[in-house]
Amino acid sequence: MIFLALILAVIPLLLGLDNLRHYQTPAPAADRPSISVLIPARNEEANIAAAAAAVLASRDVDLELIVLDDGSTDATPEILRGIADPRLRVLQGGGLPTGWCGKQHACARLAEQARHDLLVFVDADVRLAPDALVRMAGFMERSGVALASGFPRQITKSWSEMLLLPLIHFLLLGYLPMAQMARSASPGLGAGCGQLFIARRAGYELAGGHAAIRASLHDGLTLPRAFRRAGLMTGLFDASRFATCRMYTNAAQVWEGLTKNATEGMAKALALPVWTLILAGGQILPFILVCTTSSWMAALALACGIGFRLILAARFDQPVVSALLHPLGVTALLVVQWAALLRAATGRKATWRGRAYTAQT
Repeated sequence: MIFLALILAVIPLLLGLDNLRHYQTPAPAADRPSISVLIPARNEEANIAAAAAAVLASRDVDLELIVLDDGSTDATPEILRGIADPRLRVLQGGGLPTGWCGKQHACARLAEQARHDLLVFVDADVRLAPDALVRMAGFMERSGVALASGFPRQITKSWSEMLLLPLIHFLLLGYLPMAQMARSASPGLGAGCGQLFIARRAGYELAGGHAAIRASLHDGLTLPRAFRRAGLMTGLFDASRFATCRMYTNAAQVWEGLTKNATEGMAKALALPVWTLILAGGQILPFILVCTTSSWMAALALACGIGFRLILAARFDQPVVSALLHPLGVTALLVVQWAALLRAATGRKATWRGRAYTAQT
């Protein structure tokens, strides 16, 4: 058991260290790109002004910004009307067709109205630096992929955020073979962050766009996989140096947001027991063994997990306390995943932004 725990701890450490060589901040584009920035907004009065201001402050690009007000009942429409910049267009959402998730429908409509070849889909809680768009265009220019995604630096303030959200980079870098992803168009190797995507229009249309994932609540996984099913390559870049995001602000939002996405990720009936063995065996069991035995292998396994998290904390400006509490964070993550699976199995709906959806499994 101790040897198995060590193996399960060493593998993500070694893969993660290799992945960090491939997961880099892109250099700016050589030419001045033209980009359509597309923001779906539903009840985003706390975010939309800052999000729009950040986009409109972009340097070295020709851009249009299109925001879709998706039936907001707060001050979002008034705030958008107060932004006096000819590069901004505002669309009204209207009703949500049957079978669609609100965000996917909004993104599909935004793409229809975009004028440029490069489409950037960005959530309203993301703040882009002035060089973000030209760097993203540079990645598309050099990589040749049809779709790419970057993970912004996650701003975490509450304990639930600090405990769980930094695990995004741990799972991404510790378990996704990025070198293989760059060579193969296999849908199973598709991954991204729904907060920030950039696509070429031709590839977007060939893959079916957001209509191909109309019912999805987890576009971070399903949109890259839709492109790959169409035979198109997708890529990843490190956006943490030019994009930030405060995804959630309290424990209730963390729970609602993570359980919403879980059943399209690891919280599937066949996959979750395997993920539980992998994560519990390599990241939780070593801590238990250190507390109950004097095994040096258990101590080494624990050091692998926490050590990797400390490396990620330094690289992506994450809280050190989150890394030190790594076994507890992984435990909390598995609780979220099993709760999501149970919710889906009992037919309860996922909720987000005042809408209820049947979980996709």
